[in-house]
Amino acid sequence: MLRAGLALLAALACLSVFVGTIPLSPADLLGAEGWSLVVDSRLPRTFAAILAGAGLAITGQIMQLLARNRFVEPMTAGAGQSAALGILLCTLLVPAAPIWIKMAAAALAALAGSLILMALIRPLPPTQPLLVPLVALVYGGVIGAVVAFVAYQGDMMQFLGTWLTGELSGVLRGRYELLWIAAAASAATFLIADRLTLLTLGEDAARALGLNVGLVTAGAVMAVSVVTAMVVVTLGAIPFVGLVVPNLTARLAGDNLRRALPLTALAGALLVLAADIFSRWIRAPYEVPVATTVAAIGAVAFLALIRRGAARA
Repeated sequence: MLRAGLALLAALACLSVFVGTIPLSPADLLGAEGWSLVVDSRLPRTFAAILAGAGLAITGQIMQLLARNRFVEPMTAGAGQSAALGILLCTLLVPAAPIWIKMAAAALAALAGSLILMALIRPLPPTQPLLVPLVALVYGGVIGAVVAFVAYQGDMMQFLGTWLTGELSGVLRGRYELLWIAAAASAATFLIADRLTLLTLGEDAARALGLNVGLVTAGAVMAVSVVTAMVVVTLGAIPFVGLVVPNLTARLAGDNLRRALPLTALAGALLVLAADIFSRWIRAPYEVPVATTVAAIGAVAFLALIRRGAARA
């Protein structure tokens, strides 16, 4: 399955190089202008879609494990909105701040937002599984409202749209490399995959097996925050990737993260890259934001998951 997925990803990556406002053919790669377009725009855009999709899918699976609920994911549960709030406050208070300062502000805000969410959902009764996603959505909406209010007061509503609506049309060489930090944070979760899997047994059982629950949870939340912040800083928020993909891959690989994470990363990369290609093609020569395309797919899938969860409850 992984081999077939990797082959499909390679095919989509090749297609991504040739799809865009400026049409390209294989013969154009022999010319300096065509090669420059590929190196400066098309390849960075392809890499950005792959890295963002893989990172968001992995962090969505980790958040679902930490929350013990299949219906949550960072971008719609407060982490994405918190990252946007961090960037917004940094831009308002320190307009000349370099990108690494904004990156740190977004990561810290996403970390705080994730920790508050965990504190909110911990007391919820496990017999009511739909309460967790509802609280998460309301929590994300409240933070989103705060972000909109601050942006309106600071006359930055136009910039806010950039951070809350993910799209890849502005990705160029030199403007997407922060996503490699997200890739490193996502890859680091594989090192603690077995420990995270133990959390599915419950905190008491995990502690009885010698797991440092607090340290492992802190590391997982930090990884989620870093990936979310890097995607928001670089591309903007892309919702539902971390919700839909882990639910699909869990049916194939189960809850063993060491076995599931590679499949989850591959499926997330395929989803975002395919959505980006479709977004470029559907209204060519114009583009639809990739977040809109993914959200249209994810909203339908989310409703189906909620309905199935309600039927089981």
